[in-house]
Amino acid sequence: MSHLHMNRAQRMWVVWAVGLAAYLVGVMHRTSFGVAGLDAAQRFSAGPALLSGFLVLQLLVYAILQVPAGVLLDRFGPRKLVVAGALIMASGQALLGLATGVPLAIAARVLVGAGDALTFISVLAVVTAWFPSRRVPVMTQLTGLLGQFGQVLSAVPLAALLHGPGWTTAFVSAAALGVAAAIAVLVVVRDRPPGAPAPPRAASPREVVESLVCSWREPGTRLGLWTHTGTQFSGTVFALLWGVPYLVAGQGFSTTEASALLTMFVVTGVVAGPLFGEFTARHPLRRSWLVLSVITVTALMWTIVLAVPPPAPRWLLVLLVVVLALGGPGSMIGFDFARTFNPGHRQGTAVGIVNVGGFVASLLVALGVGIVLGAVGPGGYTPESFRVAWTVQYAIWAFGLAGVLVARRRARRKMAAQGVVVPPLREVLTRRRP
Repeated sequence: MSHLHMNRAQRMWVVWAVGLAAYLVGVMHRTSFGVAGLDAAQRFSAGPALLSGFLVLQLLVYAILQVPAGVLLDRFGPRKLVVAGALIMASGQALLGLATGVPLAIAARVLVGAGDALTFISVLAVVTAWFPSRRVPVMTQLTGLLGQFGQVLSAVPLAALLHGPGWTTAFVSAAALGVAAAIAVLVVVRDRPPGAPAPPRAASPREVVESLVCSWREPGTRLGLWTHTGTQFSGTVFALLWGVPYLVAGQGFSTTEASALLTMFVVTGVVAGPLFGEFTARHPLRRSWLVLSVITVTALMWTIVLAVPPPAPRWLLVLLVVVLALGGPGSMIGFDFARTFNPGHRQGTAVGIVNVGGFVASLLVALGVGIVLGAVGPGGYTPESFRVAWTVQYAIWAFGLAGVLVARRRARRKMAAQGVVVPPLREVLTRRRP
């Protein structure tokens, strides 16, 4: 191997590592409010409904900007977008650290949502540009999985700063880390390797609209959307906002114990991700069954937990967190549907459509839990009020299951018209091996 090739190979990994670090810090920003929920309620004198509004606006901005972020990515390249995203999120965290009133705090979470929307898809574009095509699927999974360790930064060091030096120190420190990530990306990351051909011209507004319409008409895209909707929201709402208040105020955990469970949530997702990816690769015609299983098991687990008078046994809550962690890997199957049912030039648009599903579901559930907490009993944050509030999830699970089943039937009908026949599951299970 030549000296030049070694340098290029090494640079490829360095560029990826810096891009991954920026995404990891972005995930920390995204999830930071989850460990600060009760502190925020005290600092801003916020009731449950108002507290959920912080996360709802953050997720709403993220969801709305998914498709525009893809257009900006085509026009300006991933390096500029990752830097912009890191700086926008850092400004949001600094503003939150200094805010003493609700309006500035809400504006801060809006900034975090806007910066977050630019980051992941841009880091994936760096992966696609720098790595050989055969490695891109694996590196995409690896990037998404390792980036989730940003939740650990929220659950451990950020939480320690929050309950030690205090609110301002914690969030200003998070902002400083975001600025450092932006500087590292600016210095190290390039849109493509030296000598690589320039990307094709950016799509015109009319072409963008046409791509959106064609992607939406594809049943496989809608199957991905409903997959993301039904699998992701429960774990997201738990990790981003209501998990720590529920465990502390609703189940009697200490903040340290609750943070430990959030760390376990991340580790479980990282372990499950490759297993889900391997199943998806080996059984592409059975992906929807894995999706349906994740939704069903998650709903069943919550039903068992909510049926037990609080405080529930610790082992049962640990099992709940393990099951919730399967939602993230399950939602990645939605992106796989987008990838395999759409041509290459439409995959970015299709992924943007799919990504909206889970985050819209998350913001609806986060808001619903907050409203119910505020409406049920005095004080809001009581074991019984949490027990009632979590039931808002069942409506989204019902929509998700129905959406997956309808979209799957239409996708299979289209596949059959193209000559691809999906054998019944019973036939697959009873088929004898030669």
